[in-house]
Amino acid sequence: MMRGLLTILFLILLALTLRLGMLLYAASTVAALWLVCRGLVRLWGRSVTAQRRTSQTVAEIGDAVTIQISITNTGRWAIPWLIAEDLLPPQALIFEPPNLQVNGRRMQLTKLAAGQSASMLYQLTGNRRGYYQVGPLLMETGDLFGLYRHFRVVAAPHFLMIYPRVIPLQGYDIASRRPLGEVRLTYRLFEDPTRVAGVRPYQPGDPLNRVHWRATARTGQLHSKEFEPSCLAGATVLLDFHRDQYPQRHEPVRSDLAVTTAASVAHALYQMGHQVGLLSNGRDAAHRLRDEGWQWEGTTRARLRNRVAMRVSDDHLQPLHVETRRGPETWHRIMETLARVELTDGLSLDAMVREYAWRMPRDATVVAIVSSVTPVVSMALHDLRRHGFAVAAVLNLYDSYDFSQASGALLAQGIRAYHLRDETSIGTICQETSCHAASNPLGSTTS
Repeated sequence: MMRGLLTILFLILLALTLRLGMLLYAASTVAALWLVCRGLVRLWGRSVTAQRRTSQTVAEIGDAVTIQISITNTGRWAIPWLIAEDLLPPQALIFEPPNLQVNGRRMQLTKLAAGQSASMLYQLTGNRRGYYQVGPLLMETGDLFGLYRHFRVVAAPHFLMIYPRVIPLQGYDIASRRPLGEVRLTYRLFEDPTRVAGVRPYQPGDPLNRVHWRATARTGQLHSKEFEPSCLAGATVLLDFHRDQYPQRHEPVRSDLAVTTAASVAHALYQMGHQVGLLSNGRDAAHRLRDEGWQWEGTTRARLRNRVAMRVSDDHLQPLHVETRRGPETWHRIMETLARVELTDGLSLDAMVREYAWRMPRDATVVAIVSSVTPVVSMALHDLRRHGFAVAAVLNLYDSYDFSQASGALLAQGIRAYHLRDETSIGTICQETSCHAASNPLGSTTS
């Protein structure tokens, strides 16, 4: 657009210099027409408003989400043509099959009389988990001579969260073995009333069946019994999402496989009433959101696309952490975190373990999902075991030879390894001793 204007100015200067009357008249006419068209086009563009309605903002893989957009011309002038496009992130469309399957038309060419409205309707089907920006609406209009075009974004975007797939596990035994023997719980989930651990002063709210009558009679003050925990339950899922561990040629298959495994293990624990938590060095996609508004104007489509898209880079280095607890709230937080987690090169696994190991309870098994067993990863898992954690490793490797090499290094340190070959292996990944797990699903405190 600027090049055309400079061309007109050059012709006018050339006509004035060479005293070419006809060229001056033609160039001046085009310049005046350009100014008039520019004013009209900007007036048309600013008189258009749009609203988006989304059937849902949270979905599961395979769900169809309906997007309906209403476009209205609020001005007094008719708009001869208008192209409206509802923007989607390129990452959601480049793979095969795409992360978001578009059914319908999210781009439309229309004309609007004064006060007239038009609508767009399409559906998005989630093929992969993720956190996607839907919108804003990019509008393009111009004059009938093609001299000037105006671009504008309206209708603030909506954000669609697609949960990862959950695959039922056929037998769960990761948390049922404690290589370090009996471990005292830092907080008690289950107590065995047949195993008295000690006596303490009575506290308001203690039931009568906890009152230690002999100690009460001997001291003259109420005392209550303390019981030993009867079992260990649950796990903290440690998800390594450093970019170096996932070669680009295997993406997004291997990273999505790791997330699906983490969600499946967490779901199995939640269904059994165990405590479950999550710790990952990945990046939260919500940290890349822009917040500077959605009423931009411009003269090029590419510039507006870059201005309104989610940021590509993010310097946020804090790990994603969901505390190891029981209940539906913890489960929903884990699912939301796994839906939004992205690969990053900010924080390595060993650095995360050094900083956050103290926040993980030692009465829950650490289930580490890793894609390679480098010396750094091996040392990080060994440090966890040396600090009293029961550690199990899920190796996200397709090749059986690679798995045997990696698992051998871990077995030498007393860390049990499970082979995550593909999605079909998730259901049986913890089934090696499923009979023992079925008879004692919570796991014993003694090895």
